[in-house]
Amino acid sequence: MRLATYNVEWMHSLFDESDQLWNDGEWSARYDVTRADQTNALRSVFQALDADAVMVIEAPDNSRSRDTVKALEAFATFAGLRARRAVIGFSNDTQQEIALLYDPDVMDVRHDPLMHPDAPRFDESFDIDLDIDATQDTVVFSKPPLELAVETTQGVQLRLIGAHLKSKAPHGARNHDEIMRISIANRRKQLAQAIWLRARVDALVGDGHPTVLLGDLNDGPGLDEYENLFGRSSVEIILGTGETALFDPHARQALQRRLGATPTTARFWIRPERRFLQALLDYIMVSPDLAARAPTWRIWHPMDDPECWSQPALRDALVTASDHYPVSLDIAL
Repeated sequence: MRLATYNVEWMHSLFDESDQLWNDGEWSARYDVTRADQTNALRSVFQALDADAVMVIEAPDNSRSRDTVKALEAFATFAGLRARRAVIGFSNDTQQEIALLYDPDVMDVRHDPLMHPDAPRFDESFDIDLDIDATQDTVVFSKPPLELAVETTQGVQLRLIGAHLKSKAPHGARNHDEIMRISIANRRKQLAQAIWLRARVDALVGDGHPTVLLGDLNDGPGLDEYENLFGRSSVEIILGTGETALFDPHARQALQRRLGATPTTARFWIRPERRFLQALLDYIMVSPDLAARAPTWRIWHPMDDPECWSQPALRDALVTASDHYPVSLDIAL
């Protein structure tokens, strides 16, 4: 079975008010990329992935006038994907949903949010003392994680969690002091979300559920100077320790090589510095029972993955489709 996660930059802008693809020559929300260019690049990438299920981060909007499931299934039909059924959980107001595209011939999937004394449902709030000042801070998810119950046609049951954690970028900052204040506040919120996710994982894995956490965590070890203020990255928190620890080889490599080369899953243009920044932001973390099955991970990086590099059409499609690259996991279940 192949599971994947893919952050598709502003996929929402590729659909009209009837949740059908524009697929025309007008500009997409990606710089200097038309809607047709991005749509057709995405078709090539999803076809190459050929995954049984893809956690789509920044999926099309779900609101009174828009339907994420309808839009994704329209895209799957256009692209000729066997992962042609979509499911969404708690929608948000960012026009960037979390949804799963999956093959209904391979698995049954349902949104199944759980409650636990240490981890409320992801559409609720989480109280935590972030400052160690004896005052509880109330945290909410701007993009509630998608919690799914999955059963394969062979009867194997999995828990999937799709996540898109709070960005640390200081949007709206006008000077150095504001950059520092907003960056620290955003990191505090992100770490609180990570602790909330970790509590849910502890409960699931502790109860014996094979668990996979997929998505864009907007974080990794050593990505910014504010990490030292809090001791750990949110990735380290979510991975956890002990018998309920999750595993992702790219996260482990990054943690062991803070000063060396690490894998990357995203590429952003830094306008003031006139250069690209590459970062490891996208992960597929698995519980110990799944890690014991010797799965294989792959980052579909157009320049770093030899197979992607050797196929010019796929290489160009990966660059055009999004500022993130897919991550896949192949596992025998």
